[in-house]
Amino acid sequence: MKQHDQSQKIELKSAARSLSEALLSLETTEEVKQFLEDLCTPAEIEAMVDRWRVVQLVDQGHSYRDIRDLTEVSLTTIGRVARFMEHGTGGYRTVLDRLEKNES
Repeated sequence: MKQHDQSQKIELKSAARSLSEALLSLETTEEVKQFLEDLCTPAEIEAMVDRWRVVQLVDQGHSYRDIRDLTEVSLTTIGRVARFMEHGTGGYRTVLDRLEKNES
């Protein structure tokens, strides 16, 4: 990660909030897809897709080795995702719960 002084940190926090608001303004999955394709490199999108697949498989109770075999994602990344599912800010759980509720 980049090193930032205090004023840069404040500016980044504001920019992160603006990005969150931009995401929240999107209304369809197609709009989200288009925005992410404009914002991110193909490799960044692939990394996010991989992590999201890992989230879903961890939530379903698959072992790390099974997840690696299914996704080809490294055990390090799988462990990191699982750790954030357990000790992160709750974002993964919020989305998983909402998607589950929408399927009902």
